[in-house]
Amino acid sequence: MFTGIVESCGEVRAMESVEAGFRLSLGIPFAEDLRQGESVAVNGCCLTVTMIKNDVVTFDLLAETCRVTNLGDLKAGGVVNLERALKATDRMSGHFVQGHVDCTSEILELEAVGQDYRLKVSLPENFARYLINKGSICVDGMSLTAAEVGEDSFTIWLIPHTMEITNLKERQVGQRVNLEFDMLAKYVEKLVGTGPAI
Repeated sequence: MFTGIVESCGEVRAMESVEAGFRLSLGIPFAEDLRQGESVAVNGCCLTVTMIKNDVVTFDLLAETCRVTNLGDLKAGGVVNLERALKATDRMSGHFVQGHVDCTSEILELEAVGQDYRLKVSLPENFARYLINKGSICVDGMSLTAAEVGEDSFTIWLIPHTMEITNLKERQVGQRVNLEFDMLAKYVEKLVGTGPAI
């Protein structure tokens, strides 16, 4: 379980194809605090630590994980958002995030507007019902608020701090981001029987 509050960014050291899928190696600032078997959200995707050597942390990825997330796009030198698993005593500054990416979507706009920034992302039709105006959505592991929700896109306003401490400063229009929609909305949908649960 995570909250979508990015702790720091990590650098991709290697993305290698192996027999069982892929092996991702990241330079992580808090590597010394991690243990083998722990969960870390990488661009919002919950991964298990398989090896730690100095500041380099390795994760084994299934081919399916690379297919349904943007982790398959990673190359050496790239930047990812990182968050350690939530402690029971932590403050919930974001929202409930499982680290189970629903889909990827395209950045349509990312621009400075005065001192702030405007991010517009395409909204897949089959997930649109889970997002409301002023509702929470997890984008590449960031708990963000949808300021505007259209039929096929949503817009988020960002403060400079968010741009500084996340991988958004490296992002460009046309790139894919991971999306995880509010799990509470999915449970409500299943309980009231209004449609298929994911």
